[in-house]
Amino acid sequence: MNDTPTRQAASHVAEPIETRRWPEGEWTRIPFWVYTDPAVYAREQERIFGGPSWSYGALEAEIPNTGDFVVTHVGERAVIVVRGENGEVNAFANSCAHRGVAFCRQPRGNTQSFTCPYHQWNYDLTGKVTGIPFRRGYKGQGGMPKDFSIEGRQAPPVHVARRHGVVFLSFDPKAEPFETYLGAQLRYFDRVFDGRELKVLGYLQQRIGSNWKLMFENIKDPYHASVLHVFLMTFGLFRMDQQSAVEMDASGRHSALISRRGGAADEVAAREMANNLRTEYKLQDPRLLDPVREFPGDATVVMQTIWPNLIVQQQSNTLAMRQIVPRGPDAFDLNWTFFGYADDTPEMTQRRVRQANLMGPAGLVSADDSEVLAMSQQGLGDWPDNACIVEMGGRDVQDQPHMITEVAIRAFYKHYIEVMGL
Repeated sequence: MNDTPTRQAASHVAEPIETRRWPEGEWTRIPFWVYTDPAVYAREQERIFGGPSWSYGALEAEIPNTGDFVVTHVGERAVIVVRGENGEVNAFANSCAHRGVAFCRQPRGNTQSFTCPYHQWNYDLTGKVTGIPFRRGYKGQGGMPKDFSIEGRQAPPVHVARRHGVVFLSFDPKAEPFETYLGAQLRYFDRVFDGRELKVLGYLQQRIGSNWKLMFENIKDPYHASVLHVFLMTFGLFRMDQQSAVEMDASGRHSALISRRGGAADEVAAREMANNLRTEYKLQDPRLLDPVREFPGDATVVMQTIWPNLIVQQQSNTLAMRQIVPRGPDAFDLNWTFFGYADDTPEMTQRRVRQANLMGPAGLVSADDSEVLAMSQQGLGDWPDNACIVEMGGRDVQDQPHMITEVAIRAFYKHYIEVMGL
């Protein structure tokens, strides 16, 4: 008798989401369908990105002057973030109040007003309609009804929270204050965003063929970093035998991986990392591994994930916002904004730019993630009725003083199940 399980064809028909259920209290198992089901994805757009959460929008350094704007995303929906006449930061949907046209066609720029290209409806810097062509018709013919008014007409507004130069957005007016939202994770946010003026150094963008949650998991997963990333292990930037910790807020939705760079791997760690540890590798330019201490404490790496779409990266001296933009169940855009501080010396700016070679689509580290996430999506789609096992480090959802754990992933899904009603 053959006991080998037979491979089942992947289902291409979404089940009604009402039939989708996690086993009670079982956040150590993640059903594969959560990464592939269009109905689940649609509910995420509604309850997570459209719910009472704060999504990363932009850095204020990107819009320093009146009329400066960027087009960003909350989930799949495009939002314009613009510096208003009074210095405030305004946000509204990139959707015309007339016929829904995405009227802002540039990713960033400066303007006195926005005009929809379809019918030329005009908007001010708060998103309010200020002008409509042929509103009164032409020579007594046509036009809007006499009782039609432009008062109160605007592109759908989006709520704004600002802290230390970072802009967060929410569609829900009931979203809690941002400081309360971050909870215990606020201290790691303020560690990087301490009130100093920020300076944008550059952008990278990539589209990865996997579900957006896999990227969030990836940064909550120190386990993989200790066995997958040849560069991190070989040059001691992030390794399982270093002093480290995983910390979360009370809800489990936000977390931080904290690590201190160490020397050569000990004997036990070297055996566990044997497949990818390359002790013979050398750098032709060792300045890539020349960080200087600039933050309180002795951590050289803090990777913070802020629900639902932001990774705050502090790897040595390279700083970046990684914004996740879902593009359907099986793809997402990862937008990188590299930054420093306005008072950085030229030498520090050069150091940050040099170390940025670790990251991005072709980064010495991040290229590994891009490939393995696409491989993950392929395997998940082939076996929709299976489930991921996330028991490394136990089954609890408590902070841990080490990196041999998947606790932050478990905590994420504990919160996710509640929000999604699964």
